[in-house]
Parts: sequence; C-alpha cells; structure tokens
Amino acid sequence: MPRAIQIQKQGKPSVMKWVEVPITKPKSGEILINQSHIGLNYIDVYHRSGLYPLTMPHGIGMEAAGTVEAVGRNVKGLRLGDRVAYASGPPGSYTEMRVMPADRVVKLPAWISNEQAAAMMLQGMTTEYLIRRTYKVKKGETVLFHAAAGGVGLIACQWLKQLGATIIGTVGSPAKAKLAKAHGCDHIINYNKQDFVKQVKSITKGAGVPVVYDSVGKSTYEGSLDCLSPLGTFVSFGNASGPIPPVDGGMLSQKGSLFFTRPTLMTYTATRSDLAASTRALFGAVKKGVKIEVNQRYALKDAKQAHIDLEARKTTGSTVLET
Repeated sequence: MPRAIQIQKQGKPSVMKWVEVPITKPKSGEILINQSHIGLNYIDVYHRSGLYPLTMPHGIGMEAAGTVEAVGRNVKGLRLGDRVAYASGPPGSYTEMRVMPADRVVKLPAWISNEQAAAMMLQGMTTEYLIRRTYKVKKGETVLFHAAAGGVGLIACQWLKQLGATIIGTVGSPAKAKLAKAHGCDHIINYNKQDFVKQVKSITKGAGVPVVYDSVGKSTYEGSLDCLSPLGTFVSFGNASGPIPPVDGGMLSQKGSLFFTRPTLMTYTATRSDLAASTRALFGAVKKGVKIEVNQRYALKDAKQAHIDLEARKTTGSTVLET
C-alpha cells in the first residue's frame, strides 16, 4: 500500500505520522495520481495545528504533482501517463498516491517539471489572484508586500515587476533581504530592525501605498493599515505570526475609508473556468521569466522537520516534499 502523512489529532509537528493508507480506484470524474512531489505551504501548518479545524483522522497538504495512474469514467482531456498538478482541497496531498476530481487537476506543459509544479501551483495561483483580481495592480503603482522572501513573496516580486509596479518588501533578516532584492524587490525593509511604517512613509513621501499584501498577520496588521493611502486596500491572506484581531470597521473609516479583504484561493478557483484561467496566467508569467526556485527539499516521510523549519522561518522561497 502507498504511504502518507496523517494526523490523529491536531497540534505540534509531532502529531504527523508516516502510515500506510488504502487506495481506491477512481470513480466517475476522478483520476488516480502517482505523486512525485508535494508542495509545502503555511496553510498546512494551520490544518495541522488546529487553527483550521479538521475531522480526525485526516491527511494534510493542498498541492502536488505527479503522473496519472488510472482514469475513471467520464474524464475528458486526461489520460494514463499525463503529468498533472493541483492545488485544491480537501487537505490530503501528503501521500504517495491520491485520487482527485479530474476537474481540479491541470495537465502540465512539457517545459514545467513536476518539482516546479509542486512548488508553484498554490503559491503561484495565490499570487495571480492577489495582484490581478483582489487588487489589480497597475503599471507605476507602488505596493507593500510582507514576507517578500517567502514562497508567495518571491513569485509576487517577479510578477509585479512584469506588471511595471514598484515593490516595497518586508523581510526578517539580511539574507532574506538579499534574496528579495535579487527577485525584483525595489525597497527592502527588515521589520525586525526597522519601523516599516516610517520606512514606507519615507519611500512614498508620505502618500502611503494603495494596497498592502499581508500573510504575516498579527504582528504587522495595525502597521499595515497605517501604510495605506486613503481608499487603500488591506489584503490579509495569512496568519504566520498569529491571527489578526477582530476588524474594527470604525478604525477603517478613520484611517481613510480603507477596504479590508480576506481572500482565499479556493474561492478564486472555485469553477473550472477560473482554475484554468488562473493556471494559464501563471504558466504565462513563468514563460515570460518568473522563476520558480525550490530552496528546500525534504523526503515526504520527513514532513515533521519541514514543518519545524517553516514555522521557525528558516525557509525561503518554495519547499517541496519528495516521495
């Protein structure tokens, strides 16, 4: 039987166990994937820790890439041996083999490797909806992107440069600052040593930015609002430092009639047409020069250590688990 990482309860990384799992034949509209690479994302930590509740026992993980091993009835456009990838719920991608709905899976072009795909589907499509749909960044605009050396951050810096934007990025160390700079970030702020609000105001000559993209959460929330220009948009898409406090509508009005949104990839790719459009845009950006760099690799059975390193902020860019 194939093996997988499963949890019997939510909690610390130690709750993840390497176990054998039964595999079923794909039903109508489903395919069976022999997975070679699995993407590591911070949402996996939320599912494991209990921030996002799951029924037990449960798998975790939201994205993977591999080869079609079996095809159920009524599946169009996919056949045995095709290389495919996905970034979709329900959690459970930390496994050697998995049955998935065919309409949640995309076929990979020859020039994208399985490793690249596992490293870019969730983070890349997240970047796509953030900068092209949640707030459509225009040429010449200056934006603030927290965690600029993270997986989404490095993709976003490159893609935003393609759009002609100026990027202010926050990081937590000199090494991460260097990495963000190398990927197109124009102004870099180490928020462990600098007041990022003062720095943003200085860079923008007091005007602030029209949008802040924040996956850090609790520790950057209030400062992020102070970085926005009137009618600015605060985009909260993660909680790496902890959940943000309840949103005070009165404070949003006082700080300049600000907009607040908490988008999710699942909503932005809910339909097959939205999923296809998002992946086309992502593949197009990569073909134009956005680099998908895997900076950490772990065996799937060592997912516990991968989570420890991710939570300790020791990782940069994309991380994959290999079967």
